[in-house]
Amino acid sequence: MYSVGIDMVEISRVKKSMENSRFLNFILGGKEYEQLKSKNFISQSVADNFCAKEAFAKAVGTGFRGFDIKEVQILRDNLGRPYIFLTGKAFETWGKNGYEFSVSLTHTKELASAVVVCFKNDSVKE
Repeated sequence: MYSVGIDMVEISRVKKSMENSRFLNFILGGKEYEQLKSKNFISQSVADNFCAKEAFAKAVGTGFRGFDIKEVQILRDNLGRPYIFLTGKAFETWGKNGYEFSVSLTHTKELASAVVVCFKNDSVKE
């Protein structure tokens, strides 16, 4: 294991931010935007994704320096399992250099939370 990041947010805070039409375009990457749009941008799911992005930034130890928040996309497979899809500078920094990520999401009516575990694959040369 390399490191772990965790985050929690009040869903009402994210829901209020969603009232600004620019918010979703600012935080969501293309594939992620389309996935959430197909589910009518449920505020709990948007909050889950936002938390996972924050947890990712903590796990890699940089915060959001050196990459855009939308370059870290939280997608779900056919079974609904979340995974991290990196693009842009985030991919250049971590995706190409042997880092792998596991993400877990959860929420209640009021809170969303995410944990991201970062693994380093030592067989990939930086």
